[in-house]
Amino acid sequence: MGPFVPDLISDQLNLVVALALGFLFGYVLEQAGFSSSRRLVGVFYGYDLTVLRVFFTAAVTAALGVLLLGAFGRLDLSIIFVNSTWLWPAIVGGALMGLGFLLGGYCPGTSFCGAAIGKVDAIVFTFGGFLGIFAYAELYPRLEPFADSTAMGPVLLPNLLGISPGLFVLLLAAVAVIAFAVGGKVERKVAPAAAPSAGFRRRRHLVAAAILFAVAIPVALLPARADRLHARVTAPGYTPRHAVHPMTPDELAYRLVDRDPRLRVLDLRSEAERSAHPMPGAIAVPRDQILGKAWRHELSGRHVAKVIVATDEQEARIAAYLLAEGGIENLSILAGGFPAFESAILEDGTAPETGRYAGDVARFRARARTTLAERLRVEREAPVKVAKAPKAIKGGC
Repeated sequence: MGPFVPDLISDQLNLVVALALGFLFGYVLEQAGFSSSRRLVGVFYGYDLTVLRVFFTAAVTAALGVLLLGAFGRLDLSIIFVNSTWLWPAIVGGALMGLGFLLGGYCPGTSFCGAAIGKVDAIVFTFGGFLGIFAYAELYPRLEPFADSTAMGPVLLPNLLGISPGLFVLLLAAVAVIAFAVGGKVERKVAPAAAPSAGFRRRRHLVAAAILFAVAIPVALLPARADRLHARVTAPGYTPRHAVHPMTPDELAYRLVDRDPRLRVLDLRSEAERSAHPMPGAIAVPRDQILGKAWRHELSGRHVAKVIVATDEQEARIAAYLLAEGGIENLSILAGGFPAFESAILEDGTAPETGRYAGDVARFRARARTTLAERLRVEREAPVKVAKAPKAIKGGC
């Protein structure tokens, strides 16, 4: 279910983090009464909807926290793992799990919680769960065609509904508030004397709902961090945090020929453009992922020159400004974009300016053309150089 803290701590220490989180999760479940099968099945019979309230609260809190952390650049949403969806297997599996939950009074997590404090019914349920795992593993060859059917890949409800993540969280908050109100009425009708919501104070819950919407509405209206930064760097009169200097094709060619270890060339062009007109020594970076965590390793060196290559100079400049907003220093852009480099260095299409050193420049370009052509040949035969992929953060119940 890990890593929980990718790339920051070791895999071994992640196991310690997982163990600590497991203890804390079990403690919270037990303190909330989730080790009692009577409380858990109460959500099906309507006399105790504590489970509904707890999980809605957890979902809304987590969703708001994730969006806020992502909006302020404290969390890279692109590396959050999303489980793939197999539609009909998920429906059938959910129905079977719900039936088992109703009959046994536990879900897998709460059964371990109950077993840990010695509840016999939870121990029996846990043992039955292991038998079910064994039976499914033995029958899997026959079930595999169905288990692999209706694959939809990772599915996000906001994308499925065609709305922004912020608006989805606002709708989730509204559904949660309505569920709390309706659930309380159901409880008080089914079990007037023992309903947990019987002691709820109306004013306190109205204040809590108001605070929730006071947070959820701004989050729904808050633009994505990438969109916000793009609007900032393209605004008239914008001044970047760190200076961004143009690098001439000749200087870049010299550093590539010299194999300068303090040079990183980031190619933002499309895959088709890179295949048709490759850039020697460059790392392919998708334009829409320039702010992603995957490229932090390549951009982290303060004394390493980062040269942004794009189809045109303006596109590279915007990308460099975005990186500067993210705290990256020592940024340059290729003057004239890739077409200028290709014409002057790779194809001998641009003659050097006349002057005292025109002959030296022409000889250098001829030598660089030969050297870089050989480098391109070697790079075509070698594995593609890509940045280290980040570990996806996995987790769940």
